Amino acid sequence: MPLRLIQGILLLLVCTCLVVGAETVRFGLIADLHAHDIDSPLESKWMSNTEPRMNAFTTAMNAWGPDFVIELGDFINGWVVLGTDPGDPARIPDILRWADTLYAAFDGPRYHVIGNHDVYNLDKATYLEILGIASTYYSFDIDGLHFVVLDVQYAEDGSDLAHTYTGVAGYLPPHEITWLRNDLAASADPTIVFVHQPLDDFIEAWDRPTVLNQQEIRELLAADGDVVAVFQGHEHANAHRELDGIHFVTFAAIVDQGTEPSWAQITIDVDAASITIEGVGEQTSYHLPLCVRARSHQKEER
Repeated sequence: MPLRLIQGILLLLVCTCLVVGAETVRFGLIADLHAHDIDSPLESKWMSNTEPRMNAFTTAMNAWGPDFVIELGDFINGWVVLGTDPGDPARIPDILRWADTLYAAFDGPRYHVIGNHDVYNLDKATYLEILGIASTYYSFDIDGLHFVVLDVQYAEDGSDLAHTYTGVAGYLPPHEITWLRNDLAASADPTIVFVHQPLDDFIEAWDRPTVLNQQEIRELLAADGDVVAVFQGHEHANAHRELDGIHFVTFAAIVDQGTEPSWAQITIDVDAASITIEGVGEQTSYHLPLCVRARSHQKEER
C-alpha cells in the first residue's frame, strides 16, 4: 500500500472532521499590549505608542466586522521596569482604565485574558472591577463553537498572585482545573482555549515549564476530545506546534519593539474544517486543519 494512502488512513483514524452546519466565526486577537503612559521609564521595549497601536487595531476590526475581539494578557505593563526607577505604582489602575477605553473603540464584544504583568500592581478584584468583568476565567459560545479563557496567574499553593513581580511563572490551581473539566464536559462543540503563558513551553535556563502544571492541563484538554486549539501570548513571538491533535499557537506582541503593530484576524470555518489566521505586522499567517480526535463514546447531549 502506498505510503501516502497509509498516512491518509491514519489521519482519518486520529482525526474526525467536525459536523457540517455551524456558521463561520471570525475574531480579532492581540497579545501583550503592555500599555504604558508616556511619562514612564521604558525598559528594553518601546512602550510610548500604546494609543496609536490600539487605534490601528480597533479601526481595522471595525472595518472587518468580526464577531468579537480578544486580548491575550499583559494588557498593561505594570510598574516594574528593569534597570530604572519604575515610578509611582498608584498610577497603574488609571493606565488600565485608559487602555480599556482605547479597546472599547471596537464596536462589538471584547474579551480579556489576564497576564502576569496585569497583577504586578493590582489584585484580581481591582482588575475585574476596572474592566467590568465577573471572573478572570470563563467560557462563552458562538455559533457552534466553544471558547474557554483561563487564568494561570496563581502561586503554586493555589493563591492569587497580586501586587508582585511574578516573572514568567504560571499555575492552574485545583479549583480552576475542576471548573475547566466540568466546563469542557458540558460542551460537545469544537473548543478554542485562550491563555496568557504558553502551555507548551519550557524555560531551559530556569529548568521549569512556563506554566508549572502545564502537562496536567494538556492531558485534560486532550482527554476532552473537543479542544482543537490553544491560543497564547507572553513570548512576544510567533510559534506553532501540534500536540495530541491540538494546535498550540503563540502570537506576536502588539507592543512597540521597533516593529510594526501586530495582530491576527482569525476565521474558523467548521464547514471547511479550517482555522485561518491572517497575520498583520510581525504576526505569521497560518491555515490549519480544524478537526477533533475520535472519541470512544459521544458526549451526553446537554
